[in-house]
Amino acid sequence: MIRVLIADDENLMRAGIRLILANAPDVEVVAEVGDGGAAVQACREQVVDVALLDIQMPGRDGLGAVEDIARESPHTNVVMLTAFGEDGHVARALRAGAKGFLLKDTGPSELIRAVRLAAEGESILAPQITRRLIERHLRSGTDRTSAARRKTDQLSDAERDVLRLVGSGLSNAEIARELYISAGTVKAHLSRVLTKLDCANRVQAAILAHDAGLLADRP
Repeated sequence: MIRVLIADDENLMRAGIRLILANAPDVEVVAEVGDGGAAVQACREQVVDVALLDIQMPGRDGLGAVEDIARESPHTNVVMLTAFGEDGHVARALRAGAKGFLLKDTGPSELIRAVRLAAEGESILAPQITRRLIERHLRSGTDRTSAARRKTDQLSDAERDVLRLVGSGLSNAEIARELYISAGTVKAHLSRVLTKLDCANRVQAAILAHDAGLLADRP
């Protein structure tokens, strides 16, 4: 079972998330709290595989809580939930160690999918947020194509294929189906890609794939 904590100061939001996750036979909600400090304490006192944290909460907010959880409960994978999707929040959450970032209007199936991916240690971002980060990056006006291509030239063909599909927003499982390889092989390729490109997460890798023009190479 995937043990989940829900942290949101709105009772109705917590109840709604709990009802959605109740439809997943492999997910168990083990704690519900209304602020970031309580979320940190709950992760400290029991095993929590995935913590769903709202950004805006009284006291210790979600962004502060993810930093504490990453430090004190490194086995817990955090997915941030927000109604805003502000770029600054996304960047800070990812730097702090969050595994995912979803908008609160995410559909039930996508929420369950995000919990499962996060439990496996995968990063996941709402497509809207990924697009905004990439568009903001591209609007900076600096031509990064040559530098990005020099970086990606060091990748093997298999690693370039994985990077291209990461740039398209696919999860590891989806990449595995696309390339007819195992999810474990995808994970190994992606780990090497992140190391070779000096990227901290999938979002940075996706931006680099766009800069290098790899998405234009997709069949």
